[in-house]
Amino acid sequence: MNIETFLSFFARVLTLLLVIPIHESAHALVAKWFGDDTAERAGRISLNPMDHIHPIGSLLMVLTGFGWANPVPINPVKMKKYRAGIALTALAGPVSNILAAFVAGLAYAILLCTEKGYVAAISTAVTPMSCVIILLQYLFSVNIGLAIFNLIPIPPLDGYNVLSYFTPSKVDRWFHQHQREVSMVFFITIIGISYLPARINPLHYAHSFVADLLWDCVKWIPKLRWGY
Repeated sequence: MNIETFLSFFARVLTLLLVIPIHESAHALVAKWFGDDTAERAGRISLNPMDHIHPIGSLLMVLTGFGWANPVPINPVKMKKYRAGIALTALAGPVSNILAAFVAGLAYAILLCTEKGYVAAISTAVTPMSCVIILLQYLFSVNIGLAIFNLIPIPPLDGYNVLSYFTPSKVDRWFHQHQREVSMVFFITIIGISYLPARINPLHYAHSFVADLLWDCVKWIPKLRWGY
């Protein structure tokens, strides 16, 4: 295993242990803001990864960079605004991943302002600083990928609940009546996405778009130091 493979693996483990708890707690917090304390009473506002880990989803997260945690329990009946509450509670998770990616990108941009960071970024030599640089790059990429993956509008992913804000209730009923078939489509989708080449993978293009957008927000920082 070379250093980049190891750091890619380590970035996924860090995301699982540090960012996934934030992702799930964000769901629980927004649900609470809308009046539903179900997740809070279940102990899901927590930074302890063991409170959120799903065995299969966590394994896939480490192996592929895509995965899921145990769903945060919500009771929409308690929410002040039913459909908006469900949609924004679902959206909170992917937004937390985008924020985590932004923090990683910001840290990377700040390191590029230092001489050691700049040299490590353009050098092929393996140094402690170059390892930090590569790790931040992977954390940036993994969190963007996780956010986009979770926004796929198929249950049980967050994207479905976001989409449900715009769809009629009969669509929700259809999905509940066909849970087995939907689950099969879900797993086939995961497998299919993982094997699609980048040139025809829609998630690849979405990832590139979000990555470019976030980098545009911070790339001016090293330019202040180096002038280009």
